[in-house]
Amino acid sequence: MTEAASAPWLVVCLCAEWCGTCKEYQPVFDALAVQLPSMQFAWLDVEDEEDVVGDLDIATFPTVLVGQGDQPVFLGPLLPQIGVLQRMLERFAASGAPALPPGDAAHALLANVRQLLAARA
Repeated sequence: MTEAASAPWLVVCLCAEWCGTCKEYQPVFDALAVQLPSMQFAWLDVEDEEDVVGDLDIATFPTVLVGQGDQPVFLGPLLPQIGVLQRMLERFAASGAPALPPGDAAHALLANVRQLLAARA
């Protein structure tokens, strides 16, 4: 197994406190984190962590960022059905996922989130 293939997975839900959909999604997101203990899950309020999100405009909730090591593999809105996220994560874990292109905003966001989580630890 290559170092990249064994790098830790990070799954981040970008949300907002005022969003009713996010409030309904958070408990099932947290439950999925328990079901997939090999992945790290984080809930990030885009308004509380504006410096982490930067200039990225999150217009649809839930928006999810998935990275393996320092490589983002997905950033985008998902249907607020946890099965959609679960199937995507299981597919990524089983067969890998290509990193998003260099220069994609997801690279800076993933680095910022990892830095925030490290500071919180």
